[in-house]
Amino acid sequence: MRHKSEALEKFKEFKNEVQNQHGKSIKALRSDRGGEYLSQDFDELLKECGIVSQLTPPGTPQWNGVSERRNRTLLDMVRSMMSHTDLPTSFWGYALETVAFTLNRVPSKSVQKTPHEMWTGRCPNMSFMRVWGCQAYVKHQMSTKLEPKSQKCTFVGYPKETKGYNFYNSKENKVFVARTGVFLEKDFLSYNGNGRNIELKEVQQQQVHEPEVEETPQVVEGNSTDLETQPLRRSTRERHEPERYGFLVTTHGDVILVDQDEPKTYQEAVSSPDSEKWLEAMRSEMNSMSENQVWTLVEPPEGIKPIGCKWVFKKKTDMDGNVQTYKGRLVAKGFRQIHGVDYDETFSPVAMLKSIRILLAIAAFHDYEIWQMDVKTAFLNGKLEEVVYMTQPEGFVTPENAGKVCKLQRSIYGLKQASRSWNLRFNDAIKEFGFIRNEDEPCVYKKFSGSIVSFLILYVDDILIIGNDIPTLQSIKTWLSSCFSMKDLGEATYILGVKIYRDRSRRLLGLSKSTYIDKVLKRFSMEESKRGFLPMRHGISLSKEMCHSTPQERERMSQIPYASAIGSIMYAMICTRPDLSYALSMTSRYQANPGEGHWTAVKNILKYLRRTKDVFLVYGGEEELRIKGYTDASFQTDKDDSRSQSGFVFCLNGSAVSWKSSKQDTVADSTTEAEYIAASEAAKKAVWIKKFITGLGVIPSISDVVDLYCDNNGAIAQAKEPRSHQRSKHILRRFHIIREIIDRGDVEICKVHTDDNIADPLTKPLAQQKHDRHTESLGIRYVSDWS
Repeated sequence: MRHKSEALEKFKEFKNEVQNQHGKSIKALRSDRGGEYLSQDFDELLKECGIVSQLTPPGTPQWNGVSERRNRTLLDMVRSMMSHTDLPTSFWGYALETVAFTLNRVPSKSVQKTPHEMWTGRCPNMSFMRVWGCQAYVKHQMSTKLEPKSQKCTFVGYPKETKGYNFYNSKENKVFVARTGVFLEKDFLSYNGNGRNIELKEVQQQQVHEPEVEETPQVVEGNSTDLETQPLRRSTRERHEPERYGFLVTTHGDVILVDQDEPKTYQEAVSSPDSEKWLEAMRSEMNSMSENQVWTLVEPPEGIKPIGCKWVFKKKTDMDGNVQTYKGRLVAKGFRQIHGVDYDETFSPVAMLKSIRILLAIAAFHDYEIWQMDVKTAFLNGKLEEVVYMTQPEGFVTPENAGKVCKLQRSIYGLKQASRSWNLRFNDAIKEFGFIRNEDEPCVYKKFSGSIVSFLILYVDDILIIGNDIPTLQSIKTWLSSCFSMKDLGEATYILGVKIYRDRSRRLLGLSKSTYIDKVLKRFSMEESKRGFLPMRHGISLSKEMCHSTPQERERMSQIPYASAIGSIMYAMICTRPDLSYALSMTSRYQANPGEGHWTAVKNILKYLRRTKDVFLVYGGEEELRIKGYTDASFQTDKDDSRSQSGFVFCLNGSAVSWKSSKQDTVADSTTEAEYIAASEAAKKAVWIKKFITGLGVIPSISDVVDLYCDNNGAIAQAKEPRSHQRSKHILRRFHIIREIIDRGDVEICKVHTDDNIADPLTKPLAQQKHDRHTESLGIRYVSDWS
C-alpha cells in the first residue's frame, strides 16, 4: 500500500477474500483512530457489513499492540534484508512482501501452528524458499544458438498469482517471473558486498527521498549458515533538509521567496538580528487573537490531547521585491485533527482568475473604479462549531496559566475548517448589505441600485471592489470596516502577485507578472541567460524516449528542480501568459521521469520569459463588449500515445480572458475528429462564460450567441448537423454536446482562416513571425506598444 488513502480499498479486498475463500466473516476491526479508518465511506462500509469498529483511546498504541509490534517486526526485517544486498532502495517493497510471505510460514511463541496452516488448514512446504537478494542464473525463454542460454539476475521475491520466483534483470531494468533458476546462495552468503542502509517508516501521504547508501560489511566463517554481521556503520555526514524550489503566494497576493532569511522557529526569531521586528509582529498577532476572543484558557480535559501550534514568519514584499512588513502568524497544527471529531466539512471556494480577468476587462471598458481592501486576520472571524483544544503559543505562556490549554471559540489559521468558516461568515455579512452572489462564481457578488453598479470579488481575504459610483463604493468600505478589521489599500495596483496598470484616458488596463518572473529567473539561475524568441522552437517534439534510462542519468536528473520549475512557470501562465500554454502542456507531462531534452525545453521557456517578462495582458480599445472564442487542434502531436492537442481562447475587450491547452483524452482518427473534440470542449467553456457574464448584467450583447471560430470545415459541419460518415461514426457521444449547445442558441460555430485563428499557438510550435502576430492578437503587448 503506497498511500494511506488506499486503506478502504485494501480492506474491501481482504474482506472479500475472507468470505469467498474461507466462508468466514470479519466481526470487528480495531484501529488506532487513524484518519484513514474514520472516513465516512469506511464507517458506512463497517455499518453495512455489521462489523464493530473498536477504537483505541488517543495516545495508547499499546492497546493495539499486536498490529503495532508486527509492523515493527516487518520493518526491522526489511532493513536487515536490504542491508545485505546491492539492490536499489526502491526494492524495499519486494523485500516487505517476502518478509510477510516468510512470517506467515513460521510458528511463533504464542501459537505453535503457523499462520499459513491456521489460515488454509495445510502445513506449508518450505523447500522452495531461497535466500532473498541472492544471484541466480535464469534460462532464456528465447535465444539464438550462439547466445548464452541463461542470464544472471537477482532473486527478489515470490509472485502471488503463480508458482515461481520474481527475478530482477539489472541490464534491462525490469522484474519478471520465472519457474525456477540456479540460485547462488552460498556465493551470496560469503560475499562482502555493499549493502543498503535505508530508513523506513509507516506509509505517509507523501514519499520522501531515501538517504545515501552506506557500506555494511559482512563476515562469514567457513560454510556456516549463521551469519555474523558487524554493527551497521551510520553515516557521519551532516544531514540537511532538502532545498525547496518555487515560491509562496500569500493570500494578500504578495510573492514570497521561501529562502529569504526567514526564521523557522520562535527561538530563531528572537535570536535573529531582526528580533525586535519579529517580536512586534508576534505581539500584533496576539493582540488580534485577544480582540477577536479566539480562545479561552481552561484546564486540559481528561482523555483529550490538544493539537499543537507554531509560529510562521514571513517577510511581505511589494511589487518591486522590497520588504514591506514583517509578519508573524500563529498557525494551528491542523494535520493532527481527526475527521468527525474536531472537524467535518472543509471545502471553501475562491474566485477563479478568469472571473477576475473578465471583471477587469469590463471595468476597463466602462472606466469603473477598482479599489482593493484586505481583511486583517480574516480566519479569526469564522465561527467554530466544533470543540477544539490547542496548546498555548510559544513565548506567550504566563506562569499562572502554565498548565492550561486553549479552548478555541473561533477558527484560527491552520485548522482544516478555518477557510470554510471564514467564507461562510463573510457570505452572511455581505448579503446583509444587499449584495447578491453570482450563481456560477460563488466568490463574486453584485449590487444594483438604478444605474449604480457595484461588484465585489473575494479571494480568501483579498477583496476587489469595482463600481461606477464613488459614494456607493465608500459606503461598501464603511460597512466592511464595521463588520471586520479591514485595511484600505486604495486603488488596486497589485493583487495575487499581478501588477495592475491603467491608462484611464484611453480606457486601457494591463496585467503583468514581471516581478514574479524576475524571481523565478533568479531562483533557477536564468537571470543572465540568453533571451529566447519562442517558448518552444518550431520542429521540437518531446517524448518518453528522451527520459533518463541509466542510473547515472537518473541520479543527475534527480538533482534538477524540474517539477518546481514547471510549477513556477505555470502560475505565470494561468495569470497573464496564454502564450506559454502549449510549451507548458508539453513539458509538464514528464515530471515523473524527465530527461535532458525535457529540461532543455523548460530552460527555453525561461529564456523566452527573460525576453518577454515586461509584457502586459492589455484590455481595451474595443468599441463593443463582445465575447469571441477561438478553437484549434493539432493532429496526433503526442509521439507516445498518438493523441492530439486541443486549445481554445476566449477574448473580451481586446484581450484573452480564458484559455487552455491540453492533450485530448482519446485518440482521434482524423484531423476533423481532433478539431471536433476541441470545439466541443471550447463550447462547454463558452456556456459557462455566457452564464457568468449574464449574471453580472452589464453586457447586453451576451444575450446573443457567442461566436466560436474554428478553421476546420469538417468539424464545423459535424457540429451544425448530425452527418454520418465512415470516419466519424465512432466519435464518443459525450463530444456531441456541442450540437445541443448550438441548437439552443448559446454558441454559433464560424469559419476562420488558419492564419487568423489566434488559438493556433496553443496547439503547436510556430515560426517566430507567426507566433508574435498571434501573441499580439491575444492582447500580450509591451507598454510602449499600447495604442
